[in-house]
Amino acid sequence: MNENTIESLREALRHSPNNTPLRLLLADTLLGLNHLEEAEAEYTLILKSSRRDTKATIGLAKVFYKKGNYSACNVILEEFIESGHDDIEALTWYAKGLLKENSIARAVETYKKVLALDPNFFDEELDSQLRVKGGRQEPDAEEEEEMYDSRFLQKPSINFSDVGGMDAVKKEIELKIIKPLMHPDLYKAYGKKIGGGILLYGPPGCGKTFLAKATAGQVNAKFISVGLNDILDMWIGNSEKNLHEIFELARYNTPCILFIDEIDALGASRSDMKQSAGRHLINQFLQELDGIDTSNEGVLIIGATNTPWNLDPAFRRPGRFDRIVFVPPPDETTRGSILQLKLKNKPIDSIDYVQLAKKTEHYSGADIDAIIDIAIELKLESSFTDGVVKPIETKDLLSAVKKHKASTQEWFMTAKNFAMFANDSGLYDDILSYLKIKK
Repeated sequence: MNENTIESLREALRHSPNNTPLRLLLADTLLGLNHLEEAEAEYTLILKSSRRDTKATIGLAKVFYKKGNYSACNVILEEFIESGHDDIEALTWYAKGLLKENSIARAVETYKKVLALDPNFFDEELDSQLRVKGGRQEPDAEEEEEMYDSRFLQKPSINFSDVGGMDAVKKEIELKIIKPLMHPDLYKAYGKKIGGGILLYGPPGCGKTFLAKATAGQVNAKFISVGLNDILDMWIGNSEKNLHEIFELARYNTPCILFIDEIDALGASRSDMKQSAGRHLINQFLQELDGIDTSNEGVLIIGATNTPWNLDPAFRRPGRFDRIVFVPPPDETTRGSILQLKLKNKPIDSIDYVQLAKKTEHYSGADIDAIIDIAIELKLESSFTDGVVKPIETKDLLSAVKKHKASTQEWFMTAKNFAMFANDSGLYDDILSYLKIKK
């Protein structure tokens, strides 16, 4: 389309001034070439004779949008939509107009209506502004109910007696969490609140989640376990809402232990944030930890992370996660206990647990699972030939150890660098002690 096209359309309209489709074509052409004043005049003429013309209504709204008069654009489209028109184009431009006026919540709701009408619809501007990359899709009502039942308010049946080793970690948790619940009057006498936070860190697969659940069982408290997918949402503002609702649930059911896994993903350093949505979520998280609007008395928060160095320093302020506890790989005795537990009810024969425990130095609980799986697969392969179940022996597990190296080693290579060169506060001294390094 060009100026010659416009002149041809005007000439045609002089001969047929009441031809609405022709005038609409002229208005659309003018809009496409950014002749906004002329396009507005043509759309207005059409609407004078036909107030319900959908294309002219949307066209006039788009003119005002392009002019930067977002209020006028939104007024036109709001009236049009409220009159019962579920038009995808109208809803899309209304969402854009609301976004320009910073009405984020209404823009999100409008864009959801668009996607409900056409699930395959995509608008780059709206997606980038209203959806969070990597966020989860919203579950339907039935899924949400099922998730709520299985995830929230668990009553763990395990306690510290089920956790092998980890004596230093248990002692820290006992001082911060268990003792206050057992002796509330003593703590109140000294003006100390029952609650607060502990951050568990260490290599993956070393039982941080199991330890948190055992803590809840130890004090007979309710237990809420949430991860990244339970909080993050694809829509701007919904992640903060999810986080607030989880904290409110914990406050309503005190004493309660709220366990948050992968906390580094939720509370990453704000200086590294490119998306403002991430910053808003961190700020919300800090507010919830502080209990600004509601007291956190009786809410015991345990966070778990594999990368504490990625966590925003604000989380380590006293009153938030003021105790940071290193959860190392299981020691030799504990590894032997884990092997016995994992091999229970499996066909075994003459297992030398002491030898295996020595051979699996630095192995995590997850690594021990892996070597047992490898040994089982080898036995299954040999059992397929004659159909006879063959018991697992020490040599099978030793062979599996050769095939699967400790996954914690890579973590310790990174952690060692932070402990050696970014440890002015002594935060990572436990890593150096574990590695037997003197700084």
